[in-house]
Amino acid sequence: TTLFRSVWERDYALRSRGLMGSVISYPINKVKRVMDDNIKKTQEFMLASQQLQMERQIRMQLLMRERMVATQLAVVREAIYWWGGFYGLCLVGLTAGFLKTKNPGVIAPLVPLSFVVGYQADMAFGNKMERIVAEADRILKEEQHLLAMPGATPTFKLVDEYTPKAR
Repeated sequence: TTLFRSVWERDYALRSRGLMGSVISYPINKVKRVMDDNIKKTQEFMLASQQLQMERQIRMQLLMRERMVATQLAVVREAIYWWGGFYGLCLVGLTAGFLKTKNPGVIAPLVPLSFVVGYQADMAFGNKMERIVAEADRILKEEQHLLAMPGATPTFKLVDEYTPKAR
C-alpha cells in the first residue's frame, strides 16, 4: 500500500484502476435503461392514441358528411313535390289555353319547365347522385390539377397571422 500525499492523488489512482464510481454508476446505468424503455413505451402509446383519435375524427367527419348529404337529398325530394304540383297545374292550365286559342306559344313555357322538373326528379328519385359521385371520383383521379387552391397550402404560421390577437 502506498501512502497518498493528497485526496486528489488517491482519487486519481482509484480512477485509473477503474475502481472509483463503479458501485454507483451501475445502478444509474440501469435506471437510465429503464427510463429509456419507459420513454419509448410512452412514445408508442402516444402515437397509438393519436392514431386512434385521428381515425375517430375521420369516422365522425364521414358520419357528418353522410347526414348532410341525406338532408340535402331530403330537401330536393321535398322540393320536387312542390315543383311537381306547380308543373301539373301549369300543364293543365296551359293545355286548356292552347286548346281554346290554338296558339302554340301558350304551351311554350312547358318546355323549360319540363327540364327543371325532370332534373329535380332525377336528383330526388333517380340515380343522379350516383353519377355525380362517379364524376367526382373521375375528377379526383384524372383531373387533379383542377383542384388546386390559389396560393400556397395554409401553414400554422399563415393561420396564426390571420387569427385576431387577444387584446
